[in-house]
Amino acid sequence: MDKLDWIRPDIVEMEPYVPIVPFEVLSKRLGRAAADIVKLDANENPYGPSPRVLEALANGRFYHIYPDPEANALRDALSDFVGVPKARLMAGMGADELIDLVLRVVLQPGDVVVDCPPTFGMYPFSTAVNAGRYAAVPRHEDFSLNVAAIEKAVQTHQAKVLFLCTPNNPDGSLIDDDTLRRLLRLPTLVILDEAYVEFAQVSGYPSRIQWVEQFDNLAVLRTFSKLAGLAGLRVGYGAFPDWLLPHMWKIKQPYNVNVAASNAALAALADLGWLHEKVDLIVQEREQLAAALAKIPYLQPYPSQSNFILCRVIGRDAKALKLALEQVSILVRYFNKPGLDNCIRVSIGRPEDTERLLEELINQM
Repeated sequence: MDKLDWIRPDIVEMEPYVPIVPFEVLSKRLGRAAADIVKLDANENPYGPSPRVLEALANGRFYHIYPDPEANALRDALSDFVGVPKARLMAGMGADELIDLVLRVVLQPGDVVVDCPPTFGMYPFSTAVNAGRYAAVPRHEDFSLNVAAIEKAVQTHQAKVLFLCTPNNPDGSLIDDDTLRRLLRLPTLVILDEAYVEFAQVSGYPSRIQWVEQFDNLAVLRTFSKLAGLAGLRVGYGAFPDWLLPHMWKIKQPYNVNVAASNAALAALADLGWLHEKVDLIVQEREQLAAALAKIPYLQPYPSQSNFILCRVIGRDAKALKLALEQVSILVRYFNKPGLDNCIRVSIGRPEDTERLLEELINQM
């Protein structure tokens, strides 16, 4: 018997998710010290964790003890932070785990998930892993949602789930209140991914996490990866409908948020002034970089309310540009798929990172 017959046929056929390569691998591949690499390819916070977080990690006492399976201390702090009752919150090993967990609860094989590409690649990936059917409703050329087409897709496929991301990754566009309210009238669970919302809040854009108390078909996801520089510790959270949460708790891995991640997240929430200061610096740097990129004749940057800027490359090959930058230890994300043909995405770094990037981009002219 062919051993592949023991594997789900849809898993055999599915494409793997391609993650960003970590520093130690990049350092070896490029033959350069990690400190010499300008890493602008994964939307990470260039300032890292706050000093309080580093202190909390150094002074942690219970790394040899299993963590609280309900993450009570963290959920208490999160309730104060976002203004949502603790009973509506769940913490996860990054928001990615919560995406998978919701789909494991609600999808039966063949159930449809509607998504609006180009957007975050974990939505189709987790749909496939959970034996769902993926229905794509492409965005308009300006990356705005095709609302009428979404409504038609949900109704036609009797979709169980609709994924929305605001600010959207990879372009940084936003969803307005009227559009979101219209989509919440659909007979489907709406999962709103707010991984980057703190960068939009600087200009007055609101989080909708408190809307979970008004709409019983809304779940909102947030993360510490971007705001708090904790991408390497994998800690996220979400607010969920009260009919859904008991079943999520039922199937959640018992010790999903480890002790170090919980300590770090709690310390970050105790240092909000530091976090907001760094968010302001990133937003300021984003605006300066956007203005500079617009002056480079072969780049077309798109408006962004996140911690990255998407650029369409004009008159040359975007992959060749990415590789040329990599040779001088500057890493950006390359895309070449529907809606993102011949594009690069640049994460916002520190001023010195921007300076090096712009110098090399000008050298490529």
